Amino acid sequence: MTLSAQTINLIGTAAACCTTTSFVPQLLRVWRLKTARDISLIMFLVFSVGVFLWLVYGIYLHSFPITLANGATLALSLAILALKLRYDRG
Repeated sequence: MTLSAQTINLIGTAAACCTTTSFVPQLLRVWRLKTARDISLIMFLVFSVGVFLWLVYGIYLHSFPITLANGATLALSLAILALKLRYDRG
């Protein structure tokens, strides 16, 4: 079965929406509870580097779904990291 480029981009966009929005509940939870004690700093640091590399990859390939999804995911991940550093200090 051969899929069109438009269908493949639609699949990529849907996947990007699912994986990116999955971070929103975690971000809201950390913000509401004012604690990120249960979040692994190392995991989120490594994850953020990986997402940044995916972003660079998407930009290089001129892939809108990869670039948009990883740009948004990186922003959410960095927000969670920032809140973790802020709340874990106190």
